[in-house]
Amino acid sequence: MANSKVLLSVVIPVFNETQTIGDVIFRLRAVLRRQVFGYEIIVVDDGSTDKSAEIAKTQGVNVISLKMHRGKGYAMRIGFKKARGEIIATMDSDGSHNPEELTRLLVPIMEGQADLVIGSRLSPRKLTSGRAFNESGIRLFNVLIKVLTGIGVTDSQSGYRLLTSAVLKSLSLKSVEYEIESEMLVKATRQYFRIKEVPVTYVQRTYGKSRLDPFRDGFKIFLSILLAYRKGW
Repeated sequence: MANSKVLLSVVIPVFNETQTIGDVIFRLRAVLRRQVFGYEIIVVDDGSTDKSAEIAKTQGVNVISLKMHRGKGYAMRIGFKKARGEIIATMDSDGSHNPEELTRLLVPIMEGQADLVIGSRLSPRKLTSGRAFNESGIRLFNVLIKVLTGIGVTDSQSGYRLLTSAVLKSLSLKSVEYEIESEMLVKATRQYFRIKEVPVTYVQRTYGKSRLDPFRDGFKIFLSILLAYRKGW
């Protein structure tokens, strides 16, 4: 894959993140401008009631505004449909993902070593020990995925990841909310795509709070893993 011919699409779902979305895009663009390949940034505003969409538009990126709040997974799927790149990246809009680490996640794909790369917050070589997410719940989902697929990962729920367009086109994603990461991973393993993890820094959000409900969303994630393992879903 020759760098000069590669287009990278970065999909960022956002819902009421006025305090962080501008900085995330600004830093991401600074990183991407230093690369030799082309890029596009697609921000999907998931029915925000604040100025998130307006702030993103001032950064000169492609902003898709949904009329109502539908969920992270739905917003990501809309962004995926608009993505034109041979490689697609996803990252959160709350500032918890470090844009400067995107290039390290790109390496395994550019070197032909992986089809899907996950930025792991729980790798043995992790760069921080953030506690703003449920590590025990993540480890439980990791075990379930390994039992079903035989593939072991340290952070199955990370939203910081890259994948090739060939992988994305083959997955037929259906998730609406936070369970999309699990569905994506399980369906990719079912089709024998190569999965690789790269340790990333986790930055605890300093504004607002996580909207993930550990019980309601945890059940949906659990169910999505079982459904994604079934052929035909």
